[in-house]
Parts: sequence; structure tokens; C-alpha cells
Amino acid sequence: MNFHICSAKDLIPQQSPFVLIDDLLLCDETTATTHLLITEDTMFVENQELNESGIVENIAQTCAVRIGYLNQDKAKKIGVIGSVKNLDIFQKPCVGQTIETTIEILGDVFGTLLVQSKVMCNNILIATGEVKVAVTDHNAI
Repeated sequence: MNFHICSAKDLIPQQSPFVLIDDLLLCDETTATTHLLITEDTMFVENQELNESGIVENIAQTCAVRIGYLNQDKAKKIGVIGSVKNLDIFQKPCVGQTIETTIEILGDVFGTLLVQSKVMCNNILIATGEVKVAVTDHNAI
């Protein structure tokens, strides 16, 4: 298992202000964990809370940073969200709070990943869901 703390900005295709992860904390073949400090400038903040779209984008970018991290020395690959399923958002995090998002790869079929996600805030589970991500060469898009 690789425990690595690094800035996520150079590992994902998204650019500011559309970046919804700060740091990659853990990455290995089946898992990735990221942090995001929610600020008033964070995209998708409404009424001092990160809205549902922001939570989904945070999960997607956690998938993207894993792909970027594991392919740093290879041809650039990107992930495209195919579907979100069984998404449950129990609580929306507020400005000033940090969320920790963990994804676990449940399966890989022909370059499509099935991912289980878990979003925590202050050690409380605030969201879960499954995401399908198609992984492709950057030049194919």
C-alpha cells in the first residue's frame, strides 16, 4: 500500500476553480483517499454548504486522481463517469469543514471500473454511492 500525501492539482484534468479535491492521502491498486477543505470559494457551495453536485464531483475527482497517480509514468489516461447509482447523501458539509473521500474499486471489466465511494466529515459518514468510470487514453477524447 502506498501512503502518499501530495497535492492533487497536477494529477487531475480539472483546473481551478473546478477542482474539488486538495490532497491525495492514500492510493493503491484498489483504494484512494482525498481531502477537501470547503471554502466560500469552493465551486458548488450554496448557503455555506457543499451541495449534492459538489459531493458527486468530489467523488468523481477522487476517481480521477487515482487514475492520474497510478499512470504518472505512462500514457495519460482519464476517467469518464458513466453512471452514479445508489447515491445516499445524509448530510451536506459546511464551509470550514474538511471532507475525506475514499473510493474502493469493486471491479474492472474491459476498462470500466465499478467504484464504491464513502464521504466522511468529522468522522461521520455523510455520503455513499457507486460510480462507474470508463478509463481511456487522454488522446482518445
